[in-house]
This record gives sequence, structure tokens and C-alpha cells, in this order.
Amino acid sequence: MFNIAAFLSYIFLTAYTPGPNNIMAMSNASNDGFKKSFKFCLGVLAGFFVIVLASAIFSAALYDFIPTIEPFMRFVGAAYILWLAWVILRDKPKNPDAKKVRLDPNCFFTGMVMQFINVKVILYGITTFSTLVLPYFSGVWQVSLFILILTVVGFSGTCCWAMFGSVFSKIFVEHKRGLNIVMALLLAYCAVSILL
Repeated sequence: MFNIAAFLSYIFLTAYTPGPNNIMAMSNASNDGFKKSFKFCLGVLAGFFVIVLASAIFSAALYDFIPTIEPFMRFVGAAYILWLAWVILRDKPKNPDAKKVRLDPNCFFTGMVMQFINVKVILYGITTFSTLVLPYFSGVWQVSLFILILTVVGFSGTCCWAMFGSVFSKIFVEHKRGLNIVMALLLAYCAVSILL
């Protein structure tokens, strides 16, 4: 029998706990405000939807295949998250010429691409569908509803962290260096936990 309490607990706890999406959204909003960081959040939404959709469609096959590619995915994901930590730690004043050279961590593309190497999101989709959804529901409309629910809950978690960053931006400005160190360390922790 489908356990809605377990399902809701799992998806909300996963969506609202610190992870690369939420930490980057908070950092972006604290630096540039919620409105500008919303592009990143929309990118997260787009990439997250694709990952959740793929997890639903290919859950059984991916679940068997993941052990083969998991070490590579973990390494790539951890390396990218460490790069994001480095970007936050450096956090130099914005230079118009620099935007031509480096990827803007606050853009749609960054948010979207980040999902394809975000092991937390990939495992979230696979785990949710293989253990909590597909054993009980197999209809296209039913599975589509769960895809929508997971996507909306994930997006809401990222937006909440961005709003938190925006609301407390004055505190972040006063303590920018210290908070950047904390956020970079949290991202580094995410990367290390992926590798362990």
C-alpha cells in the first residue's frame, strides 16, 4: 500500500535540505537579489524536470545501470560542486569583461546543467520512483502527476533558499567573506559526501 506520509516526508526533506541547488540559489540571491537569481532557479526547474522525467521513464533500467556509472558520476558531480565552492570563495566584484570569460553562476544554463551532474537530484529521482512510486502506480497519468509533484516541490525548495538569501542579503553584505566561506565549505561538504 502506498505510504503518502513516507513519500511526502522524503520529498520535502530532500528538497528543503542543503544541497548544491539550494546553496547556490541562496548565494546568488544574497549577492544579486531574488529577481536576478530567479534565472538560476528556472534553470534548476528545467534540469530537475528532465532528470525526474528520465528517472520515472527509465527507473528500472537506470537502477541496474547506476552501479556501473556511479563512480564516474560521483567524481564529475563532486568536481563541479567543488568548482562552485571555489567560485563562491573567490567572489570578486563583478567585471563586465569577466562575464565574457567565465560562466555566470546565476544564469539559467548553470542551473539547468548543474542538474545533470547533481548526484543528489539523480538519486532522488531514481529512489523516489523505484521505491515509493512505481511499486504502487504505473499508469501514465499517475506517474505524470508524481513527476509534476516532485518537480514543483524541488523548485519550491530552491526558491525558498533563494528568498532566504535575498531577505538576509544585508546581513550577508556585512559578513560577506565569512558567509562565503561557510557556503563554500557547505558545498565542499556536499562534494565530499558524494565521494564517500
